[in-house]
Amino acid sequence: MAVGFLGSMIPCSSGQALQTVPSVDLGRYSGRWYEVARYPNRFQEACLSDVTAEYVIRDANSLSVVNRCTTESGQTDKVVGIARVTDPQTNAKLEVRFAPAWLAWLPFVWGDYWIIDLAKNYTYAVVGEPSRRYLWILARKPRLSHGVHATITARLKAQGYDARRLIRTRHRKAAKELTE
Repeated sequence: MAVGFLGSMIPCSSGQALQTVPSVDLGRYSGRWYEVARYPNRFQEACLSDVTAEYVIRDANSLSVVNRCTTESGQTDKVVGIARVTDPQTNAKLEVRFAPAWLAWLPFVWGDYWIIDLAKNYTYAVVGEPSRRYLWILARKPRLSHGVHATITARLKAQGYDARRLIRTRHRKAAKELTE
């Protein structure tokens, strides 16, 4: 079961507030996550499969981020960034930056990364942002059960997201590793 939608809120253009989870333990959140599904976006256009994100605590208010995916040519694409906590009371609101450090002073290089759903045992997380243009479903394994996926997508509607826009992520490498 997921933590309820009782966290921080901000109104979006539709007037509906996006709610984050009440609390995130960054130590438990750290580690590897598999992207299960996402809204299509321009910065992941080259990602054909095997999308992962790895988070490592840097200090009390920031994490290192390494995103990887397999491109159509079979190559691994990797981008390294930083996530910084913007709401230290909950740790559920972060901003991420993949631009070089010397550009960190520019506000537009930082993107909102809000944890809006999270399993109590940290087996899945849902990440969005106030405009609802971006959305990711992450899990500790490459796939979620149909029931868990259905529960998540049902809750997305209550948050003002259209689950029909989600594209599922293929995990060819993970499937191969599981069969070997």
